[in-house]
Amino acid sequence: MGTITFLIVLSILVFIHELGHFLAARFFGVKVHVFSIGFGKKLFSKYYRGTEWQFALIPLGGYVKMKGQDDTKPGLVEKGNDSYNNKKPWQRIIILFAGPFANFILAAILYFAIAILGATSLSPTIGNIIENSPAQKAGLKTNDKILRINNTEIKTWKQIGETITQTKGALNFYVQRDNKIQTFVINPHISDSENMFREKIKKRMIGIAPAPKIVTITYSPIEAISFAYDKTVESSKMIFLGVQKLIQGIIPSSEIGGVITIGKVISDASQSSFIALLSITALISVNLGVLNLLPIPALDGGHIMFNIYEIITRRKPSDRVFMYLTIAGWVILGSLMLLGIYNDINRIFLKG
Repeated sequence: MGTITFLIVLSILVFIHELGHFLAARFFGVKVHVFSIGFGKKLFSKYYRGTEWQFALIPLGGYVKMKGQDDTKPGLVEKGNDSYNNKKPWQRIIILFAGPFANFILAAILYFAIAILGATSLSPTIGNIIENSPAQKAGLKTNDKILRINNTEIKTWKQIGETITQTKGALNFYVQRDNKIQTFVINPHISDSENMFREKIKKRMIGIAPAPKIVTITYSPIEAISFAYDKTVESSKMIFLGVQKLIQGIIPSSEIGGVITIGKVISDASQSSFIALLSITALISVNLGVLNLLPIPALDGGHIMFNIYEIITRRKPSDRVFMYLTIAGWVILGSLMLLGIYNDINRIFLKG
C-alpha cells in the first residue's frame, strides 16, 4: 500500500509541475507534442487536441515535449509561431517558471486544506525546566501551559521560541496552572544552541522544553490563507538554505536522500494520518519547485538563465556551449541521484 501511495503522490506532483509548463506554453500559442508522466517505454497514451497524453514505464518524473524545444538538439529551429524557439525570451522564461510555480501553488492549496481540516503541532505545555534557568527562577513549573507572551497569543510550542527570539527585554508570561491563570515576568538570557542545520548559534532562551502533547488547531478560511502562505514561504526558505548549506559543506553529503527515502517518508506519513500525508506532499511539492529553479543547465532554472543571458546580450548561447553545459547538468543530476540511492541503501543496511 505504501508503494502505491508513493507512486500516486509522485505522479500528482509531476502532473501538476508539467501542467504548469503545458498551460503556459498553450497560453503563448506553443504546440505541445507530448505530455508524459514517467520516462521510457510508453505504457498508455491518448491523443487529444493536438497533444499525446501518456504514461511511461519509469514513473520517476515526466516532461512536456514542445515544438522547437529539444535539449539533445540545441540548434533545433522549427518554423512557425507555435514553436517554442520562436517565442521571445521573456515568454520562454514564463513557460519555464510555470512548472515550479505550479508546485508552489499546489503546496499552498495543501497547506490551506491542512489549516481547514486541523493542523497539528506541539502544545505550548512545559515538559521540562532546566535547573537555574530564567524560567525556573521566575517560578514556572512542569505542565504549565503558556497562553500568552506580552500581547502575543500562544497556540503552539513553536510560537514560544519565535516570540522570545523576536522580542527584547523582559517578557510577561501568562500561564495556565491548575485551571488558574498566573503571570510571570521572565528575562531571557543568551545561550548556546543549534539551528536546524546543527550549526552553533546563540539565541534568547528561558530554559524550557515541551511536553509530548499534540494540539490540533482549526483555522477560519481567512486565517487558513495566511497559514498556507506562511508555510509555503517558510518551506521554500528552508529548502533554499538547505541547498546552500549543502554546497558550503555544512550539511554532509551523506544527508542527501534518494527515491527510496522519499518513498519511505510518504509511506510512513500515509500510515500516520491523512493530515501527515498532506503535509509531506506539500513539503515535497515545494522541494520540487525549489530544486527545479536551481541554475543547473538541465533544469528549468538553467534554461531560465540561458534566456536571461539572451535578454542581456541579445544573442543566444552557442550550440556548442549549450550542449556542453546541458551535458554537465545531466552529469550533476545523475551524480546526485546515484548519491541519494547510495545513501538510501547504506541507511537500510546500517539499520539491518
